[in-house]
Amino acid sequence: MGRLAVILGSGAAGPGGAGIVATAERHAIVLQRHGPADAYVLPHQIDHEANLRSLSAAGCNRVLAICSVGSLDPGLGVGSFACPDDFIALQLTVTSFDDPRGHATAGFNPAWRGEVLAAWEASGAGPLRDGGVYWQTNGPRFETAAEIGLIAAHADLVGMTLASECIVAGELGLPYAAVCVVDNLANGIEAKPLSPDAVEDHRERNAGRLRNSLTAVLPKLVG
Repeated sequence: MGRLAVILGSGAAGPGGAGIVATAERHAIVLQRHGPADAYVLPHQIDHEANLRSLSAAGCNRVLAICSVGSLDPGLGVGSFACPDDFIALQLTVTSFDDPRGHATAGFNPAWRGEVLAAWEASGAGPLRDGGVYWQTNGPRFETAAEIGLIAAHADLVGMTLASECIVAGELGLPYAAVCVVDNLANGIEAKPLSPDAVEDHRERNAGRLRNSLTAVLPKLVG
């Protein structure tokens, strides 16, 4: 069996991220999507192909992505975990190909996604919502309330990186599944405006729960 890759999101670059990284590194090859805290890469500037090729070169044959997201559903509150089963990213043109192979059907790998869900449940890592649609925006700004009103009619989660990463992983033959951590309700879902400071505070508070969940589930995914 090849090696497991864990790609960590923006929370891993924050103050509480060191414990998350250390936990993941005990079981998998770890890549921080946005780079280290002192060299943060904005979402629209991430070289997903370079990231994923480096994991493939290290012997990885499957990817578990951990993504920070906004929730479009008030019932899926801050601190919730979700494993999406589809995404919308109509504006993307990302591909690792320069030939007709780019005309491909993209999405999460069903078999690998099923393994992640089963391992999560067996580990007692806590509630994980099975399913949901992720909508990728361009970033790096947060969405306007009007944009969220449109998006929320069709999706459950919103973020800036997952779809691009998933598309390229599929093209490179790396089965890809994701666990999304809700770090905020999207702008306009609740009455008060979205505050970047509040998002960072929520990420920091969620870091301990994420670390504990990874401690429980990763041994089952590498065995």
